[in-house]
Amino acid sequence: MTVTQNAPALDIVDETFLAVPPSTVAAAFADPRSWTRYWPDLVLEVYTDRGDEGLRWTVRGALVGTMEVWLEPVLDGTLLHYFLRATPVRDRPVKPRRLRREFDRRARAAKAIALELKLLLEDGREPGVPPARPGTAET
Repeated sequence: MTVTQNAPALDIVDETFLAVPPSTVAAAFADPRSWTRYWPDLVLEVYTDRGDEGLRWTVRGALVGTMEVWLEPVLDGTLLHYFLRATPVRDRPVKPRRLRREFDRRARAAKAIALELKLLLEDGREPGVPPARPGTAET
C-alpha cells in the first residue's frame, strides 16, 4: 500500500444489494442521528444531498476526507455503494501494519452497516418476490 502526500490513506469501496427501492434505503440515512450510530467516531457534514440517489459527506474526527453512499436502482431493488476516502488523524505517520488494520476494521464496519440495513429493510423479502402489501398476509 503506497501512500502519496495527496492521496487518502484509506480508500474503501463496498457494494451490497438490497431488495427494496432506493427511497427506502435513502430514508435510513436521512436522519443525521443515524450517522452517529453508524460512524460514532466521525463528524459528517453533507456537501451533496442527492435524495434517493444518496449522500456525500466531508469527514472529520478520527479520519479526515470524504464519504459517500450512492444508491443505484437495480432490477427490483437498490445497489448500495459505499465509498470512504480518508486519512487517519494522528500526531505522527501511521505505520503500514496499523493502516492495514484500520482499513480492515472500516471495511468490515461498512459491510456490517449494509447487512444490518438489508436485514431490517427487506424484512425477509427475497429478490424478485414482490413486497407484501400492508394489511395482507403472505401465502
